[in-house]
Amino acid sequence: MNLTSLIPLLPEIVVALGAMALLMIGAVLEPQPKLQPHAPAPPYGSPKLASRDPARHNARQGELIGWLAILVFAAALYLVAVTPGRTVTLFDRAFISDGFARFMKVLILIGAGASLMLSFDELKRNKVMQFEYPVLVMLATVGMMVMVSAGDLISLYLGIELQSLALYVLAASRRDDVKSSEAGLKYFVLGALSSGMLLYGASLIYGFTGATEFSQIARVAESPGAAQNIGLIAGLVFLMVGLAFKISAVPFHMWTPDVYEGAPTPVTAFFAAVPKLAAMALFTRVLSTGFPGIGIKWQQIVVFLSIASMLLGAFGAIGQNNIKRLLAYSSIGNIGFALVGLAANSDDGIQGVLIYLALYLAMTLGAFAAVLAMRRKSGPVEEISELAGLAQTNPSKAFILAALMLSLAGIPPLIGFFAKFYVFNAAVKAGMWPLAIIGVVASVIGAYYYLRIVKLMYFDAAKPAFAHVDRSVFIVMAACGLFVILATFVPGPLVDAAASAAHSLRP
Repeated sequence: MNLTSLIPLLPEIVVALGAMALLMIGAVLEPQPKLQPHAPAPPYGSPKLASRDPARHNARQGELIGWLAILVFAAALYLVAVTPGRTVTLFDRAFISDGFARFMKVLILIGAGASLMLSFDELKRNKVMQFEYPVLVMLATVGMMVMVSAGDLISLYLGIELQSLALYVLAASRRDDVKSSEAGLKYFVLGALSSGMLLYGASLIYGFTGATEFSQIARVAESPGAAQNIGLIAGLVFLMVGLAFKISAVPFHMWTPDVYEGAPTPVTAFFAAVPKLAAMALFTRVLSTGFPGIGIKWQQIVVFLSIASMLLGAFGAIGQNNIKRLLAYSSIGNIGFALVGLAANSDDGIQGVLIYLALYLAMTLGAFAAVLAMRRKSGPVEEISELAGLAQTNPSKAFILAALMLSLAGIPPLIGFFAKFYVFNAAVKAGMWPLAIIGVVASVIGAYYYLRIVKLMYFDAAKPAFAHVDRSVFIVMAACGLFVILATFVPGPLVDAAASAAHSLRP
């Protein structure tokens, strides 16, 4: 092991060191309480000096740390882009750098940077957390990058826990809000439960295979009689249950609507987009590289998770009036569609999953940017009815949001239609006609609540215009809308990159 051999790990090192450096910079720059003139200095360790009043945090300082964090993400993104295209392993295959990991790291870094841009306006208003917020996002991002490169059960668990510990704090970052505290507590309790189940499954797998590394587990799983090994199958089930919590697949979705509604909106946008990508990528790597020999076993579980998630996402959102809860059910449904490609257990299926995740990132961040733009002088509003007549008061925002909603609904010719087509086509090629048909039906049902938003914006009487939105929020919203529209007409680069990444995972 030498410094040259650590080059594939440089993006993670840069983000981790950047997080620690920004944490120290933020602590040093934080304003200290001022003493009254001629007042005697309090003794060392006095509560007047030791305590820090969150209300005194400087909003500009938080924004500065946020922009520095985005620069760190940009540097890590450059390092990912220039990493050699071949597959490289480190630490006895505990860390894998291949095309699949690089594709997902690009999405994760872009999503994390965009999520920080959405948070600047919130940082100005929320006096509870300032420079700590970008640092926690960076630490969670390091965990996600480790997750997508995990090559054994130990690195898998370390990546998940590094991500989760930061996310627990982010969910409850607004400590003066009851809903935010409730969201953080629910996420922590259920997240700890899922981590325990995942760890128990990993211990069973290790006990019955004698290995933690995925390729060694795959060799044992391909041996005669592995499909009848109850201990191995039980371990795989517990492992999949733990991962299903992380992607909020039904029936392990119960935390999603409440956490999405209660957490601050920028945190919800981050939760809905980036951690789900990392967990879905980890789910795909574990099943495709660790258990290909018993695919017939785990395919049944994935098919059930997919159908349940698609149907609940379609029906659960119909009666929602809060747009954040609606997007929570929408994210559950979208995970179900992505699982259709994974259930196919083929190169085409994995390619479909990657295309779907890339588009899901853009559509979700754009939708939550639109939610952040729903603000009046009295404060933010989250009722869907408040979007009525938006096309009259702000045509540009209405057009972008309509494009995102129609793409989420899978209306042709927008790229969201082709994303679903790729995963359904992979299922058909694998002989899973019933799964593809159920997916189409769920997509048609789910189109109702997306089209309802478009109808409100263009055909209902206009409500008072929203207040001026922060420039960074509009930039993210416009960039996501532009990506969706451009990908509709020029899908080739995304499709080719996804095909190359899928091939590196299943050579």
